[in-house]
Amino acid sequence: MAGDTEAVPAPNPLRWKALIGLALVQFIIFLDATNVNVALPSIQRDLGLSQSQLTWVVNAYLVAAGGLLLLGGRLGDLVGRRRVFTAGAALLAVSSLTAALSTSSAMLIGSRFAQGIGEALAAPTALSMVALLFTDERERTKALGIWGGLAGLGAASGVLLSGVLTDLASWHWIFYIGIPPCVISLVMTLKLVPETKETATAGGRTTWLGAVLLTGGMIAVVHGLLNGITHPWSSAAVLASLVGGIVALGVFALLQLRSANPLIPLGFFTSRTRLTGYAGQVFMAVSTSVMFFLVVLFMQQTAHYSPLESGLAWLPYTFLFAPGLVLSTRLMPVLGSRLLLSVGLFVIGVGIFLFSLLGGDSGFVTGLLPGMALAAFGSGLAAPALQLSALDDVSPQNAGLGSGVLTSLQQISQSLGLSVIMTIGLSHAHALRVSGTGAAKAAEEGRSLSFVIAGAVLVVGAVVCYLIANRTIKPAAADEATVPLAA
Repeated sequence: MAGDTEAVPAPNPLRWKALIGLALVQFIIFLDATNVNVALPSIQRDLGLSQSQLTWVVNAYLVAAGGLLLLGGRLGDLVGRRRVFTAGAALLAVSSLTAALSTSSAMLIGSRFAQGIGEALAAPTALSMVALLFTDERERTKALGIWGGLAGLGAASGVLLSGVLTDLASWHWIFYIGIPPCVISLVMTLKLVPETKETATAGGRTTWLGAVLLTGGMIAVVHGLLNGITHPWSSAAVLASLVGGIVALGVFALLQLRSANPLIPLGFFTSRTRLTGYAGQVFMAVSTSVMFFLVVLFMQQTAHYSPLESGLAWLPYTFLFAPGLVLSTRLMPVLGSRLLLSVGLFVIGVGIFLFSLLGGDSGFVTGLLPGMALAAFGSGLAAPALQLSALDDVSPQNAGLGSGVLTSLQQISQSLGLSVIMTIGLSHAHALRVSGTGAAKAAEEGRSLSFVIAGAVLVVGAVVCYLIANRTIKPAAADEATVPLAA
């Protein structure tokens, strides 16, 4: 044991300041994932986008990030984590600028795709550097709690700032605001974080081909699902995309099984604790992506909120996320990650179920606030446990891979969750209209069904995560003195 203790590197004295720099990009990444929602009607009017093009303004980002995150994490391990992170942060800044300056659908969707690539490079390497900077388990728990909290706050702030900026300035500003934090993070990381990487291995061509197949397959599947809203499921527009995407994903899986250097080594999934974190990420991302999208549409299309009112309506979510986060961090040494993750997912699910009761006459306090409060508190409760479980016992050699798997699952799950559940809800609404139901009532029933499905996914997820975990992580109670708050 003494030898093991001596092998642990001394903590980086600049680790808390480095966390600030890395977390700035984490905040912007999650802000970018949600900040277009409130602005979508304004973007559609300004650029003359079709409904399909408008959907791709959201999905281009999610698909690019989800398909390439594993490659980004592996590149960080092999090429250098700081080098890959700074490249991603720089691409995020540049693509945010081109998105802000967009004058056509092609320019905006292309910029969103580039933003997704920037996240694929920056997100997994940033999280892996955090995991390597904090060698003490108590400090790592607190750092990952802060990291998970910023993710939730970034997602909520994206919706809030989108409404404020769209109403008071224009939708272009939702992209301008991401540029300064990316530049600051890039400079801070170069100054404060040392370079780390592992020994290169063979199989680079297989790695690149796997990334292309995963990304292309995801794009085709999402495209096919979205076509299912307006085309028969037996039509070529749907089947060609779905079958092509599934074949590409199948070839990707086959290559992973046969490759000497796969994007995801099968041995990496032998830890049931990490599997619990990954499962929690999937369930949470699938459902909350639907929640953000549909609640924003309800606010503007049914409740007739202005973009500013719609953005400000998310303030309670931003505030109520923090108590759940603080409580989770404090209870972790007592209750452990297993119970807190499951309870958090269940609470979010109940909140989303409440959204299914929304109707045309629903007010904010009695209609929106109860579901929003539970979803926010549950997200704060689940975030630290999810991060801690997913990165449990990750070695330095696989730090980038571990964080890449987590963030990749998040983006892929958001894209598929939004596509699948929205397709079911919109198809149900279409069937009701065909049968003679009024358009407003049909839309309400389709939206309600989508919320019910999203809530049910999280309730099932709470049970599944509790059953998968074969142990719970109970870090020693954190010593407040270890965190230099004035840093």
